[in-house]
Amino acid sequence: MTRITAILTVVTLGCAVAASAQTTYKKDIPAELAKDAKVDEATAAAMAKARMPNATIRSVELEREHGRLVYSYDMTIAGKSGVEEVNVDAVTGKVIGTEHETAANEKAEAAREAAAKNSSKKR
Repeated sequence: MTRITAILTVVTLGCAVAASAQTTYKKDIPAELAKDAKVDEATAAAMAKARMPNATIRSVELEREHGRLVYSYDMTIAGKSGVEEVNVDAVTGKVIGTEHETAANEKAEAAREAAAKNSSKKR
């Protein structure tokens, strides 16, 4: 086993242990999207927690964003206002983005998503 493989194995196992410590949070994983995911949600959660080790996962949503299948994690950090959004590619398992959302940003995003869902139901 090469040194790089050994390091990656240790990191992966460490991430899995960290994510397994938190298993209760809101999950929105539509079956029609889950069948296309190559990475399971627990593995994606481990990657999100590795990026934000002091955060607590509040919720996860599997969605298509800009043509990619993405696990989108909303995470909170004690003592910090707002939400950290961590996006993990559901095909590769790589963290593809992080963003801090204020309460106002989060409320506006929720309103846009609700409007989009309502307009798709009318079709």
